[in-house]
Amino acid sequence: MKSRTFTSLLTALLIGTAAVAPLQASAQVNVNINIGAEPPPPRYERVPPPRKGYVWAPGYWNWNGHRHVWTSGHWERVRAGYVYQNANWYQDGRGWHLNKGHWKKDKHAKHHRDHRNDRHGHGKRYHCPPGQAKKGHC
Repeated sequence: MKSRTFTSLLTALLIGTAAVAPLQASAQVNVNINIGAEPPPPRYERVPPPRKGYVWAPGYWNWNGHRHVWTSGHWERVRAGYVYQNANWYQDGRGWHLNKGHWKKDKHAKHHRDHRNDRHGHGKRYHCPPGQAKKGHC
C-alpha cells in the first residue's frame, strides 16, 4: 500500500512540475536539426508588401523526423533590439543542418538608437544604414 501511495505522490509531483515548467521558460531557444538528407530546392513564394511593425520570415523546408515538409513564410512582429535570422540549411561532414528562424540580439541596437536621437536635431545629421529602414530600425 505504501508503494502505491508513493507512486501516486511522485506522479502528482511530476505532473505539477510539468505544468509550472513552461511558465518559467520564457527565453527563446535556437533549434538546430541535423540529418543526412539534402533538403529540396526552396519553393518560390511571393513576398507580400511591407507591413509596419513586422518582418517577413520566408518559407523553408523543415524536417518532421521522416521527411522534408514545406513551412510557408509568415510575419514576425518586430522586437526592439533584435534582428530576425531566417531559417537556413547548411552542410558539413556530419550531414545537413537546419538553423530554424529565430530572433538574435542586435549588436548594433544601441548604435541605431543613438542615431535616432540625432534625427530629432540632437547632434549630427542622421543617416539610416542600407536595409535597416525596411527592418524598422530607422
